[in-house]
Amino acid sequence: MSQQNVQPLNKNVHGKTKIKAQKNFEQVESQHLVPLVVHEFSRASAEFPVVFVKNAENGTFQPVALFGLKPGENLYTKGESWGGTYVPACVTHFPMALVPESKDSDNYMVIIATDNDVVNEEEGQSLFEENGDETEYLAKRKEAMASYLEHSHMTRMFTKELADKDLLIQQNLEIDLNGEKIAINGIYLVNEKKLNELSDEDYLELRKRGFLGPIFAHLNSMHQVHRLVQKKAQQAA
Repeated sequence: MSQQNVQPLNKNVHGKTKIKAQKNFEQVESQHLVPLVVHEFSRASAEFPVVFVKNAENGTFQPVALFGLKPGENLYTKGESWGGTYVPACVTHFPMALVPESKDSDNYMVIIATDNDVVNEEEGQSLFEENGDETEYLAKRKEAMASYLEHSHMTRMFTKELADKDLLIQQNLEIDLNGEKIAINGIYLVNEKKLNELSDEDYLELRKRGFLGPIFAHLNSMHQVHRLVQKKAQQAA
């Protein structure tokens, strides 16, 4: 979370806290990419380019959805409401998140960013009942974040498998937008040639682990780069 004043969620502190529904998710208005979990590939790929980025420190890969053609550009938050039909899960979890209680802990706690427009005590969904019990709304939010955490573990297994089989290749995309050359650098895509050259055994392993569907969704999503170009051209007009 990039918001200030992030606190552990506590019924004694946040007993009257409410969360308003978000319309255009302003908290990501300066983000041109956000993390995805593998379970989102099918829906996300119908709207965004789904690519991979590499962590320079540890060499691991993370799948992300591209929201813009340049760093700091989000083409989906320009209007009063979100400019698309799907919102990635990590965006919808705001202003809450599930984090480890300590560095090496297996226990998790809910944190909340209170310094933003959606958190208040007058309007929206309550987090706690008057007697201090969690509301059904909070319970569902926690369940969604727990599922996301579980899916994140599967996503790390997925990207590790791609890396171990040397299937990810760095690509630089160059786009011509009304004479302006735009380069998208530092992204990784699945190498279709190497995918097709896998042994029957390795290919079957990907299928058995349920990884072929996300791979093909990712590859098909590259057609959505044109959608970003169209949105940028429309907004410029």
